[in-house]
Amino acid sequence: MSLRKLFLVIVVLGLVGLGYFSYFIYDVMLVPNTSFSSREAYLYVSTNSKYEQVREDLIPMLDNIETFDILARQKKYIYNVKAGRYVIKKGMTNNDIINAIRSKNAPITLSFNNQHSIEKLAKRVSNQIEADSLSLIKVFTDSLFLNSNDFNVENILAMYLPNSYEFFWNTSAQQFRYKLHKAYNKFWNFERKSKAFEIGMTPVEVSILAAIVQEESKKISEQPRIAGVYINRLKNNWALQADPTLKYAAYKSKDYNGVTIKRVLNIHKKIESPYNTYLYKGLPPGLIAMPDLSTIDAVLNYEKHSYFYFAANSEKPGFHNFARSLKDHNINAINYQNYLNKKGIKK
Repeated sequence: MSLRKLFLVIVVLGLVGLGYFSYFIYDVMLVPNTSFSSREAYLYVSTNSKYEQVREDLIPMLDNIETFDILARQKKYIYNVKAGRYVIKKGMTNNDIINAIRSKNAPITLSFNNQHSIEKLAKRVSNQIEADSLSLIKVFTDSLFLNSNDFNVENILAMYLPNSYEFFWNTSAQQFRYKLHKAYNKFWNFERKSKAFEIGMTPVEVSILAAIVQEESKKISEQPRIAGVYINRLKNNWALQADPTLKYAAYKSKDYNGVTIKRVLNIHKKIESPYNTYLYKGLPPGLIAMPDLSTIDAVLNYEKHSYFYFAANSEKPGFHNFARSLKDHNINAINYQNYLNKKGIKK
């Protein structure tokens, strides 16, 4: 074979090899490799996951997992897996996907509202981030944290303000607590602390009262007036006599396990519990629910009036009738009791 022919053979082979290599690169890096029909899919990578686990989750999302493997090795992703929640959009190439899951951890909006206990809060939060309920409860009730921040297991619910927050999905229990504590301190600014001081309460005590107010009425327009009734009672050394605290005390008792109280009766007023505000004066030791931020502000900006009593208004469900004297209150209370009797609500 002449040198010229040999040269041509080498050139042709080179071009074929270059073409094959170019096609290979194109196929591995630049061809769309998603198999889902929706606009996007989400990949959740747990803390300490290995590439094999990520690969397993990717298989249903991709047309060709083998080409993805090749590029993942080439770009050393298999040795550098990062936890998080990642968005994979329809039509992405292997290169796009690897770039996304390597550096574009997508935040989530975590939200919770009126949770009635630390356990329920932990469950609600664990449904939205990687941290599980047990790890959250452990962090929520950590005695060192509680003591160093003037909380206890009875009132720590006050620190977790119901709202929407931005988190990464792979947030740990400690990170969640840190951010919520930071939000709590930001909410309780100088102005709010000053108003609490004027009432003669700490921020936690305001939240305890706000929880009662909120359980009494969900009507935002009425909450400052209800708060005013309770503050009038506190200032005059009266017992709060708040029916929601009786329900809370009952539900903490084994005697009422699985029972729904629709009507507060005299028997409930005899329940032995520090949450029974008929038996014990002052605020209960903790929150009976998680108050909204607006209810906390309703207490801080309570309506100044001379009412000491209120009863549910049978003609306007959800609202209340207010009274200055026990005589007028008894009339309102009897009207509501008659309404319950007609409805057949006995307990």
